[in-house]
Amino acid sequence: MTLTAGILLLSIFFILLFIGVPIAISIAGASIATMLILFPFDVAVFTSAQKMVTGLDSFALLAIPFFILSGIIMNNGGIALRLINVAKLLSGRLPGSLAHTNVMGNMLFGSISGSSVAAAAAIGGVMSPIQKKEGYDQSFSAAVNIASAPTGLLIPPSGLLIIYSLVSGGTSVAALFMAGYIPGILWGIATMFVAYVIAKKKNYSVSQRITVKEGLKVIWEAIPSLMLIVVVLGGIIAGIFTATEGAAIAVAYSLLLSMVYRTFKWKQLPKMLLETVEMTAVIMLLIGTSTILSLVMSFTGIPEAISQGLLGLTDNPIIILLIMNVILLIIGTFMDITPAVLIFTPIFLPIVSSFGMDPVHFGIMMAFNLCIGNITPPVGSALFVGASVAKVKIEQVVKPLLPFYAVIILVLMIVTFIPQVSLALPKLFGL
Repeated sequence: MTLTAGILLLSIFFILLFIGVPIAISIAGASIATMLILFPFDVAVFTSAQKMVTGLDSFALLAIPFFILSGIIMNNGGIALRLINVAKLLSGRLPGSLAHTNVMGNMLFGSISGSSVAAAAAIGGVMSPIQKKEGYDQSFSAAVNIASAPTGLLIPPSGLLIIYSLVSGGTSVAALFMAGYIPGILWGIATMFVAYVIAKKKNYSVSQRITVKEGLKVIWEAIPSLMLIVVVLGGIIAGIFTATEGAAIAVAYSLLLSMVYRTFKWKQLPKMLLETVEMTAVIMLLIGTSTILSLVMSFTGIPEAISQGLLGLTDNPIIILLIMNVILLIIGTFMDITPAVLIFTPIFLPIVSSFGMDPVHFGIMMAFNLCIGNITPPVGSALFVGASVAKVKIEQVVKPLLPFYAVIILVLMIVTFIPQVSLALPKLFGL
């Protein structure tokens, strides 16, 4: 009976996805239909509703709307331009310096806003016209912007890692935040390497020299924006406040900063709050329905069956991790990051735990995999936004993205098989 129910669960879920039903509804529909087979109607309905409520009854989840609101305020608060100026200063006079500025801008703004889409839109929107004016190929510019946009999902603070912490059974958020730094920076460096090679080959321009006085002015203007990372992460790591309280502080800080920069208008606040509510509602519905899915999967034994299937193929951890990477890369191409984390963490985490993989290391590996899906067709949101702001078609940007995909996957292999890449900083800070 449980085997039949498990097959039914997966069949309904993928059929609903295939015909275009929103993923939260697909999860709920497949889960409740399976519950009705396993239990009487009243028990199935009551248990489903109860699991949704208890799944959302978590103080840690409050961090999500706060970080979303903080990102929206910063996206409208003139912070992106100041970070671009810093990135331009850091990129120096490398060949294709504007492309390197774009990468660094995405790393800085993405980490502060916690959104690859916001980074692709804000940084790409500013950099694309400048690069076009300097003679850069627009497809190349779009590819650089898209390839580097997800770095902010790894470099903290990151709502994605908070969700993983919740679904993995309470993995330290502070440890996950620190673990994301090196992989996120390596991703950025890899994209800059490809951009450097292409820019040198095509003889793209370099930035003009700036004086020391101009450089100091750029740094001075950007310090308040960069201090957000120091305040939030420093407070969390030092134990002064929790990740949720840090998210609330991020809202207050970004609001104050936007007012100091005189880019914030109070009439914008209702629109910002509405956007926050809409984005939060989508995420919360996904989390709520995924708790029902987790319950049904535990009853049907799907995680155990997958675990036994993988371990039956091989007991070699390297092969198992390679298989998981392939599965997650495929899943990321057609499923958004949040539901993928909610669905596959309970399936894969017990398997990797059985051969001693640290849950922090696995969380970063999984996030890295799914972030790649954010920039790949057919559903990569950063891919569509990056192409849109550069005013190029998707098919025009996919080919220039191929070398970026190659180096990013190489970094993924490094993150997967060298645990210290993820665990060095958490251990250094005693997390």
